[in-house]
Amino acid sequence: MHPPPSAAAMDFSQNSLFGYTEDLQELTIIERPVRRSLKTPEEIERLTVDEDLGDIERAVYLLSAGQDIQGTSVIANLPFLMRQNPAETLRRVLPKVREVLHVAGVEMQLTAAVSFLTILQEESVSIHTYAHSFLQIILLHLEHRDAGVSNAWLETLLSVIEVLPKETLRHEILNPLVSKAQLSQTVQSRLVSCKILGKLTNKFDAHTIKREILPLVKSLCQDVEYEVRSCMCRQLENIAQGIGTDLTKSVVLPELIELSRDEGCSVRLAAFETLVNLLDVFDTDDRSQTILPLVKSFCEKSFKADESILISLSFHLGKLCHGLYGIFTPDQHLRFLEFYKKLCTLGLQQENGLNENQIPPQILEQEKKYISVRKNCAYNLPAMIVFVDPKNFQLELYSTFFCLCHDPEVPVRYTIAICFYEVSKLLNSGVYLIHKELITLLQDESLEVLDALIDHLPEILELMSTGGESSIQENKLPSLPDLIPALTAAEQRAAASLKWRTHEKLLQKYACLPHIISSDQIYYRFLQRMFTIMMTNKVLPVQKAASRTLCIFLRYNRKQEQRLEVIQKLIEQLGQGKSYWNRLRFLDTCEFIIELFSKSFFCKYFFLPVIELTHDPVANVRMKLCYLLPKVKSTLKIPEDKHLLQQLEMCVRKLLCQEKDKDVLAIVKRTVLELDRMEMSMDAFQNKFYEKDLLDQEKEREELLLLEMEQLEKEKQQDGRPVNEKTFEKKRRDIKTPTALPKSIPTAVPGTSSSTPSASKEIKKSKLIRSQSINNQAFHAKYGNLDKCASKTSTAAYTSSASALAKTSMISLTDDSFRTRNASSLPPSFSPNTPLPSTSRGTGNSVDPKSSGGKDPPPRKATLKSRKSNP
Repeated sequence: MHPPPSAAAMDFSQNSLFGYTEDLQELTIIERPVRRSLKTPEEIERLTVDEDLGDIERAVYLLSAGQDIQGTSVIANLPFLMRQNPAETLRRVLPKVREVLHVAGVEMQLTAAVSFLTILQEESVSIHTYAHSFLQIILLHLEHRDAGVSNAWLETLLSVIEVLPKETLRHEILNPLVSKAQLSQTVQSRLVSCKILGKLTNKFDAHTIKREILPLVKSLCQDVEYEVRSCMCRQLENIAQGIGTDLTKSVVLPELIELSRDEGCSVRLAAFETLVNLLDVFDTDDRSQTILPLVKSFCEKSFKADESILISLSFHLGKLCHGLYGIFTPDQHLRFLEFYKKLCTLGLQQENGLNENQIPPQILEQEKKYISVRKNCAYNLPAMIVFVDPKNFQLELYSTFFCLCHDPEVPVRYTIAICFYEVSKLLNSGVYLIHKELITLLQDESLEVLDALIDHLPEILELMSTGGESSIQENKLPSLPDLIPALTAAEQRAAASLKWRTHEKLLQKYACLPHIISSDQIYYRFLQRMFTIMMTNKVLPVQKAASRTLCIFLRYNRKQEQRLEVIQKLIEQLGQGKSYWNRLRFLDTCEFIIELFSKSFFCKYFFLPVIELTHDPVANVRMKLCYLLPKVKSTLKIPEDKHLLQQLEMCVRKLLCQEKDKDVLAIVKRTVLELDRMEMSMDAFQNKFYEKDLLDQEKEREELLLLEMEQLEKEKQQDGRPVNEKTFEKKRRDIKTPTALPKSIPTAVPGTSSSTPSASKEIKKSKLIRSQSINNQAFHAKYGNLDKCASKTSTAAYTSSASALAKTSMISLTDDSFRTRNASSLPPSFSPNTPLPSTSRGTGNSVDPKSSGGKDPPPRKATLKSRKSNP
């Protein structure tokens, strides 16, 4: 609210009062048009229709006595009437529509064209009935005086031609077209004839085309009006496809050659584009002796002609160079390449230092056309790389690529960002040449450029990390040190903008990072940021994207100590957070964990924190938990998790008895019915759940291999033995796990548990190799689905191994591409804590089924509280 004006500011003089009166009069004038727009009682009476009339009677009445807006409404509703009662609509409504259209305005005409096309597409009547009832109305309005209306009816007719039988086409369309295409007819009539001829060519045999259609085509190509010649020239591509190669060479090619020398600029442009599109039709002799000289002449004259020719030429240059690739001499090859380079920098040398308001309009329009030319050049860059051979990219096109990536105009950089993935694929082993340009585009000030780049960011980074080869390398992105700062800066820039969809997409693409950079780099540079976004960002899709990406980071983290810290932070800051919004995000995170991790992992760490939220004071949290309970129950296996099932049932019973919110209670009742209908998964494989159990065992095996890999690497560090990288890589390839799943049910492999002290070191090496292979290869292009592996490890082996490793002290891994931080350099939120209590299957910590009948398990709550008090 504004403060009241002071006494000195309040002027009640006569002049001032007159000023207030004038202001009020202006307001009155503003309101007058509103009052005039109101309908009078007489007008309302005329617009009122008897409610007892049926649809057909109402339509006939409104078309006969209603106003234009009512008639337009009836015509727009014509497809509905045809679906409901086609016979009566054709008999009573369509004749009225025909009468009204004779004097109808533009809006009603456009509505009728759309309605007629909709009736055709919906196949409300047979083609014969449609041609008999609607075709004449369409043909009657093709030459409407309004160009928009004429084009609308023409589009409808062209769609009708696709389905009409030949005889109908011949009598109703082709025969009248002979007179419509004569010079005595209007220009609009001849333009319509050109487009109809282009459509009719594919409907008749070659003999009919040669005898009846081609003479009309030649006549229109020689028309006195350049608009007609240009229009007919653009239809020659469709005609060539209908008449075959021989007639194209003998009839179409001579016409194109003559039109390419036409005095009209638009005609020459149409001839050039048609020649480029028909390159595949002509043989090598025609291309080298006829088309190539025309193209060379066109390119040489393009800079002296209108800029619109340059726009078309730059757009078709890639296709042109590809089509003529085999017939270029070295000198011609170099000349076309230099021509492309010149187009890539067109307009960049004309820096005048003037503001946009000071530039003359014609110069400003010219600069816009130059921007379009450079944008088209960026679009054609992959084709030009093929033209020069990717091996010659650094010598021939790298400087051009650099200029396009640093172009001052956003549309050019946006287009090159879209093409970046294609360029990366073409360069293959030479992809390292464009590392710096990737960083440049990631740091681009325009979010549009970033949004275009991140569409294929996982694939680009994978090519960068592997050097364009299919083999997986252990050293991840060693030659790209600026990648992580560029990625974090891009995320922060997206977060600071209002374009949350770009931010969400970027976070989703970050899920590829475990395949690209080391686990420690993700832990120290990205995990905390994911937590911050989950807890502070105000956009729900962004929060969920960060949550899922964090779960994937956790899934492929290679240090047990770090995993436990992340799990503890999820439970304490989200699941037990003060904000109900954080607790809701915790449930979202648990849903992702159920999807990405094994059932035993969820039950061990998240089952109890989830069901404790049944006591949450906020109804929305309890409601969301009810929706999640069926998925929570699906993680249990009987009889091993019987004690967890009893706790779940006890919490649901409490909700049924104690819930006071009626909405939550209704959802609880529905959830109870769904839980009762669910069939529990057993420890042994069942045919009904075979695929799900098999996938879960694969997840469990991968989690076990991560633990084993960590343990073996710690043992190697303690022994101080160097690792022979060549031997290690060879063994990893030899024991690479196939992706196909066996049909037989796997059994536990004896001697594979990491807790068995007598296990041989060779077996441990094999497990380390397999686990590293999984860490590098199990993460495919979608980055959310888990790859399937062949060998299986039993749940008992996983439990014993996990329990043994949880008791061992954690020693940080050494990574060549990342310097391990000291404990004092850890962020405060990731400070080392006591090991997280868990609900391990089959361990002594499980709750006794006899004591879990009517109370929550107090040891669990006491443990959580004691953990909160830890520093």
